[in-house]
Amino acid sequence: MSDVPTESRPGEAAPGRVTAVGVPPEDPGGARRAAWPLALAAVAYNAWVLEFLLPTGLDPRHSYVSELYAADQPFHVLFGVVEVVTALLVAAGAAPLPRRPGSDRRAVAGRWSLVAFAASSVADVVVPMRCAPSVNRACEAVNPWHTVTSALAHAALFASMALMVSAAARGAGWPLIRRWGPWVLAAALVTSVCTVGALLGRPGWHGVPQRAHLLLVGVWLALLAASPGSRRIRGKGRHRRAG
Repeated sequence: MSDVPTESRPGEAAPGRVTAVGVPPEDPGGARRAAWPLALAAVAYNAWVLEFLLPTGLDPRHSYVSELYAADQPFHVLFGVVEVVTALLVAAGAAPLPRRPGSDRRAVAGRWSLVAFAASSVADVVVPMRCAPSVNRACEAVNPWHTVTSALAHAALFASMALMVSAAARGAGWPLIRRWGPWVLAAALVTSVCTVGALLGRPGWHGVPQRAHLLLVGVWLALLAASPGSRRIRGKGRHRRAG
């Protein structure tokens, strides 16, 4: 006598199907909670484009973006608030990133590195540059505290990128990061290195690679926003029982 198929209840496995052992259920709620803040952060992180609409007095080719919220600049409150809001969005998106039991520790460490990146970005605003060295020759190019917070932010950012790219390469279920993450990481590293000229006493044109770097960070956040929703258990790991 053949088995009669029955209708499965919501949340239960369909009759005649079993999921592979060790494959935990998906967390669509966590994916959605992570996606929206990270997507918004990807846009807000590049709010520096407002400098093309506002009379900042800074030359984007030869100024750091952090000069926009230097203490003596006319729009320092606006850009400082945007920076803090962006950091909060990154932290809000990093915390609920879906995690399966037994997932790669690199992915977990990458999430916490994102939180550290957000915290360091807030510190960047708390201890801003005192003035804009690109327009004020009397202003020091290296503000000790601000330089430290910026360095911590970069270290946490690159740690999150490296950890998550490594986790994706080991099958963490992030196909977009596995495919594009290494390229974004490499390009972000190169553009970041190209911004240090002014800190070494060789200013000029450092604003261009820095803004390219910020665009790449926006791309990275967008990849994170899109990746949780792309983690689907399709036909893999499922087998139909013989009737």
